[in-house]
Order: sequence, then C-alpha cells, then structure tokens
Amino acid sequence: MMHLIDSHCHLDFDAFDEDREKILSECASSGIQQIIVPGVTVSQWPKLIKTCAQYPALRLALGLHPMFMAEHKPDHIDQLRTALTQNKAIAVGEIGLDFFIADADKEAQTELFKAQLKLAAEFELPVILHVRKAHDEVLKLLREIKVSGGIVHAFNGSLQQAEHYQKLGFLFGAGGAITYPRANKLKTLFTQLPEKHIVLETDAPDMPLAGYQGQRNTPERLPMILSMLAELRQVSEQSLAAATTANCQRVFHLS
Repeated sequence: MMHLIDSHCHLDFDAFDEDREKILSECASSGIQQIIVPGVTVSQWPKLIKTCAQYPALRLALGLHPMFMAEHKPDHIDQLRTALTQNKAIAVGEIGLDFFIADADKEAQTELFKAQLKLAAEFELPVILHVRKAHDEVLKLLREIKVSGGIVHAFNGSLQQAEHYQKLGFLFGAGGAITYPRANKLKTLFTQLPEKHIVLETDAPDMPLAGYQGQRNTPERLPMILSMLAELRQVSEQSLAAATTANCQRVFHLS
C-alpha cells in the first residue's frame, strides 16, 4: 500500500464534526497515514490542539492566517509563543500574505507575518505559507528573516518565483486546483517543478476537486490528486507517492 501525507487539511473545522472518525478510518484504508492540520485563529486553537491530540494520524501546526485579520489581536503573537512552548507543533502555519483580498491591510498583514516568521526562527520550525498576489513580498521577507524552510500551500506563482523559494528550502503544495481541465498554466508549472520540491494537499474542507464543486472537500480525495499529478508528470503513482511523502517527512522532520 502507498504511504501518503496530506500536507494541508483543516480537519479540526466544524464541517468535519459529524464524521471525522469515519473519514480518518477511510484515509487509513487508502494509505493516508498522516495529515497536517494548520491553525488559523487563536479562538480555533483549543479545538485544533484537542483534535490533533485525539488522533495519532494528525500533526499540529499553529499560526494566524492572513485572511482573518479582523480576529487577530496585538497579544495573539504572545499567545502563539506560549502555544508553541506548550504544544508539540511541527510548524508555524498557516501564515503569510493575502493581497488578493479586497481592501487588504497590507501593512498589518506584513507586521503579523514578520512577527510569526521571527517565532518560527526562534523555535527552529518550518512554516506553512498562504500567499496570494504577494509572492515577491513574501520572498523578500523570507530573505530577511531566515526560517528552516516549509511549504508554499496551493502554489500558483511563476517558475522563477518557485526557483527563489526552492533556494530558501521551500516545497510546493499540489491540490485540487490541478484537477480542473482549464488549469493549464498550473498543470504546466507542476510538470516543471523538481520532484523533491512537491507535496500533496487537499486544503479540505476547501478547494474541491473538479467534479465536486460546491461540495465539502475531504482528505480522502488525496489519492485523486496524486493520480492526476502522476499522469501530468508521466511517472508512476507509487514513485510519486514515495517522493512526496519523503519530501513532507523531510521538511517537517516526521518519522
């Protein structure tokens, strides 16, 4: 059986309260042995921490997401430091910059992101990045504040930007977006990226695959993403599964 890792899945969200256990059982049956669950807001962390402690397959990450700026308070960085001290998080995330949002407060996002990068450096943890319309700005900050690599979740930047991320120790998350027939630019990008820099992700309950629009996404669909990516790259699913799992284990120091 293939050993797969979902490098980005919000399995702590309320959308999974009814059938979380059943989903994890299905995942185990199809070889999905580990699922990384990133944090988004302080108010969600207690449930996130409890859920990850409850299920051995789940791995905890803690962070303050740029799409929830209205919920973040000045003392939340101190709370993040405390949470990282008290819990066995494998990464700081989901953090980053989202300049796609209408009326984005770029300055506030940037200050929050910098503070979290400094914590990642302090705790010697990799980061899970959320980046939209801000790759150059993120790369500039990553050169200033050195962290031990990480993952650019749902990457859709340019090949040139990807090369800069690679030099800084980053991998790229391939998710449901590559399953859409019209995603030609993204598909081309993921055939050009080096295999050792690719990981698989669902971003469930978000980012549904083609044919599942309007439905809740789930980590059980990770093998479908693997299948599409293997077809695009003209490699076997087995070899790509082994590579993406090893990449994930390497960046997050997983056994």
